[in-house]
Amino acid sequence: QVQLVESGGGLVQAGDSLSLSCAASGGTFSSYTVAWFRQAPGKEREFVVVITWSGGTNYANSVKGRFTISRDNTKNTVRLQMNNLKPEDTATYYCAAARYLAASSGRPQQYTYWGQGTQVTVSS
Repeated sequence: QVQLVESGGGLVQAGDSLSLSCAASGGTFSSYTVAWFRQAPGKEREFVVVITWSGGTNYANSVKGRFTISRDNTKNTVRLQMNNLKPEDTATYYCAAARYLAASSGRPQQYTYWGQGTQVTVSS
């Protein structure tokens, strides 16, 4: 059983930066692919970015060039650096994990473990 805990959300202005963290416990972290999803009120949960167990990454077009994902297997954490934030980035951000998924894994149903979410609000 893997537990995921997100942190780092908050209220920022458009153009600002924010860093989210996803801390994992209870499993062999290095074998897990970790993704970030987000969900705005009234909308479906959408894929943001993934980093595979082997370090491969894949970004949604809407965040490419602005967001950067990284992982530290020694600390069992995944970090999401978000730059040049826009009001449309406002959502609850969730990290999710599953073992040995490929970088093409962008559907929520593919992920086994989920965090509780952290709110990101970007004002214009």
